[in-house]
Amino acid sequence: MVPLPVPFNNPRSSIEPISLPYAWGMTLTPPQALDLDSDALRIVQRIAELGSITAAARSLGYSQPAVSQQLKRLEARIGMPVVSRAGRGVRLTEAGRILSRHAVTVANALDAAAGELGELAGLRSGRVRLASFPSASSTIVPTLLRDLSNRHPGLQLSYREAEPPEAVRSVRDQAADIAVTFSYPGDPGDLHRSSATGLAVVPLWRDEMLVVLPAAHPLATGEVVDLAGLAGESWIAGCPRCRAHLLALAEARGYLPRIAHETDNFVAVFGMVAAGLGVALVPTLAVAASALPRGAVARPTSGGDFRTIHLVAEAGSDLIPAVAATIRAITELDETVWSLSGLEHNR
Repeated sequence: MVPLPVPFNNPRSSIEPISLPYAWGMTLTPPQALDLDSDALRIVQRIAELGSITAAARSLGYSQPAVSQQLKRLEARIGMPVVSRAGRGVRLTEAGRILSRHAVTVANALDAAAGELGELAGLRSGRVRLASFPSASSTIVPTLLRDLSNRHPGLQLSYREAEPPEAVRSVRDQAADIAVTFSYPGDPGDLHRSSATGLAVVPLWRDEMLVVLPAAHPLATGEVVDLAGLAGESWIAGCPRCRAHLLALAEARGYLPRIAHETDNFVAVFGMVAAGLGVALVPTLAVAASALPRGAVARPTSGGDFRTIHLVAEAGSDLIPAVAATIRAITELDETVWSLSGLEHNR
């Protein structure tokens, strides 16, 4: 128990001096004497995100005892506890939450400074972590990584496949620097709106939607397909966002599609269509990633339906040269290579 610096001593009151229960016998330190280091701030930020010292240590590549020692030194410096026990994990105290709130700004500033030094060295170093959805893994991503490796061979590039919600979350959690994602028009759960607050979201291009039909289907001979003419068909549906988009488009045309089969695997979708088991609505990137088998054809919708491809990054991260170079490379990609006309031209 540490007594207040000035004991309560009012002659008109019989109240005894009050003491405050600061952990580990800490004393308050004048604000001007605080000396905070970036490693400690990163640790506090990770604890805020992951809820445990062990998980924070693992994510930063430190040992758990080393992180605990860092926290003790930080708490001794500021004279206040930063974490408190909460069941099997820990949670930040008010002081910890203040540090966590400023940690992102500090980390970005330090990364930007390191990045500018790297830029002086001609981008001979730097790291970029990219996340994107499955149909981009064999189309957009290989082209992008090849271009970046040719332009900046010193960059360390890594990629992880993730559906848009997970990819956006990884940028927010600083597990990825850039995410390439997609959204459908009118989607009430579009994660590029409210849930992306604080992040930079850049629309890149439209990915045209295609109806995949058995080659012998009566509508396969036309240049485009009116979805209203498929009201009686069996459908093969994909991911939850893709399925929701199909339902919305069919509802706008006055019917509820009968979904007979569900799979996220586009190769399986195309095989089922070729076998005459149903029809499907897919983005052009899916056809670019997995060529249609014999017995299946793809046609644009008469309504010109599409989804939008986005770039998502932390606001201000374009000040880091390695990230800026990657953003520039993404925006310079020739998306027509993966358009329906581009695919037909290359066959």
